[in-house]
Amino acid sequence: MSLSEQKIRELLLQVEDPNLHRNITIRNIKVKGDYISLKVALAKTASSEQMEVQQKIVNVLKEAGADSIGLRFEELKEEELSIEDKQKLQPETPSLLSEHSQTKVISIASGKGGVGKSTVSANLAVSLSRLGYKVGLIDADIYGFSIPAIMELEKRPEIKNDKIIPPEKYGVKIMSMAFFSEDNSPVLWRGPMLGKMLNNFFSEVEWGELDYLLMDLPPGTGDVALDVHRLLPSSKEILVTTPHPNAAYVAERAGKMARKAEHEILGVIENMAYYQSIETGKREYVFGRGGGQAIADKFSVPLLGSIPLAQPGEHGESGSTSIFGKEESIGKMYDSIAGHAVKSLEMVKA
Repeated sequence: MSLSEQKIRELLLQVEDPNLHRNITIRNIKVKGDYISLKVALAKTASSEQMEVQQKIVNVLKEAGADSIGLRFEELKEEELSIEDKQKLQPETPSLLSEHSQTKVISIASGKGGVGKSTVSANLAVSLSRLGYKVGLIDADIYGFSIPAIMELEKRPEIKNDKIIPPEKYGVKIMSMAFFSEDNSPVLWRGPMLGKMLNNFFSEVEWGELDYLLMDLPPGTGDVALDVHRLLPSSKEILVTTPHPNAAYVAERAGKMARKAEHEILGVIENMAYYQSIETGKREYVFGRGGGQAIADKFSVPLLGSIPLAQPGEHGESGSTSIFGKEESIGKMYDSIAGHAVKSLEMVKA
């Protein structure tokens, strides 16, 4: 059954903005058969409130016969908010960002996409968990979010007491923009909105006690990377590159940005360093050699590890196609890198 635009507006009168306690603001509606595309404005986005509204909209429209729903959210403009509204929306300092927080933040950065940074971030988080630490992982790669897919995460966050409870896999608590995107839709937000979203990942999520929080940054030196440096002045960084000279050249820019923000670089991980034949054991250096060491030398930091091209085998974590098990040689490499990072941070604290 195809729903008219007028009928959709009537149905959504039962959905309110949880922060302002009034009807949600619908910017745009498009109907194509049983597919409905909506653009909605809320007082707060990328929050527990958006997640609640998102689920209500989907439920209401599917019960009315819609087959598929595409949702986009944006924040209400300042001129659309009353003085009373603005008072309600005054942010509190997130506990993870307070000066008393004991959580150590490690940002995983790269100069360009396609170097396997997110896979490295996920495996490093799992390794820290295997070493006995309480770990959180934020997928801050807003436009290219992939951590839930890499972790093969089926659960979505829950809402309790107006807080987002992050799902957990392999002992790692996970938060991603993927949870706020229906049907793997692209994120069309601009810089200021992305900065607010990132802040909400700290203020709106009930992380509990964490020893380490890893941030999978977007590649390059754009708006989100800048926001991370502004929000997290005490974050440490690990640079990821491939051995190829061009990738290393671009990764250098990410390192320089970290240094300008006074973020200490813990080291470099060279991903896709080589391919090793299962039959002969011979190594093929598909992307060349030396890029990781060149970046490490440039910033006078250690090369933490050279990870080969491979997929987890029979000892991978629960049959995962991306997460290496502790019995696998690459899993042991990640455990070693995680242990080195921990020692480096303990030395800094001392």
